[in-house]
Amino acid sequence: MKLAVPDLVSNSYFPAVAAAELGCFRDEGLDVSCELIFPVDRAYRALGDGEIDFVAGAAHGALAAFPEWRGVKLLGALSQGMYWFLVMRADLGIARGDLAALQGRRIGAAPWVEMGLRRLLVAAGLDPRRDGIRIVPVPGAIDAPGAVVNFGLMAARALENGEIDGFWANGMGTEIAVSNGVGSLVLDVRRGDGPPGAFDYTMGVLATTERLVERSPDTAAAALRALVKAQHLLKKNPGRATEVGEKRFPPREAGLIARIIERDLPFYDPEIRPHSITAVNDFARWLSLLDEDVRYEQIVATQFRELWRGEAT
Repeated sequence: MKLAVPDLVSNSYFPAVAAAELGCFRDEGLDVSCELIFPVDRAYRALGDGEIDFVAGAAHGALAAFPEWRGVKLLGALSQGMYWFLVMRADLGIARGDLAALQGRRIGAAPWVEMGLRRLLVAAGLDPRRDGIRIVPVPGAIDAPGAVVNFGLMAARALENGEIDGFWANGMGTEIAVSNGVGSLVLDVRRGDGPPGAFDYTMGVLATTERLVERSPDTAAAALRALVKAQHLLKKNPGRATEVGEKRFPPREAGLIARIIERDLPFYDPEIRPHSITAVNDFARWLSLLDEDVRYEQIVATQFRELWRGEAT
């Protein structure tokens, strides 16, 4: 079976990658390989087309391939909250939380990821068009079949090269840009920055098709148990993230991932709560991705909710 992630050298979808690389899927009787499909809408379209079996990605991205949430099921959360960071060039001297200072700046963001930044800016009273805030693709991040795009790494490189003024991307890109002195952290939504409600715009999830859930509920349950086990393994010993990184990441990033994951551990909770889905639906309607207020039970595979409370290993 195949699991797709839209960004591999990253902390964003790491629990699912760890489930594959630490043998959690195998322990549940599943032979699952993890592959990179960028951007997230392409990953979900591959799921809808039957090319893959699971996606670990942003919840709202499912609407690219499953209008009104028809045909997709969310099994569990990879972590809680919207997980991208806003990093700006350090030499601009922008203080943490100072969104007004973004006027006239060019910020790189991936497709569908940029939606979270756009909504956040408007909620903070800014108008990207009026205020000259340009949200642009990152050079080299090509949305094309077969392209190998690890977006956070490309964003950090583009910032260092002066091709953008900032980026809205994952924790790995943030760690690299901030630690080498090129970038400064302006927003970390999960830790309280940004306008009220931004935390819940979207979240990382493990998703599959409604068809798989109906035809093979044991497989869906096994995949969720593998995710929960991986989260518990990382909570117990964050150093195991290095083991995963050494298998799938370049050497520098393999050496960084454990400390990034350790910071993420407070958000490692597989439960998808009704209020989270309400917020994602509100976000999607604001973006004109969703017409109806689809019920929680139609989106989340609630028959497996007891598995969210899996025992620590």
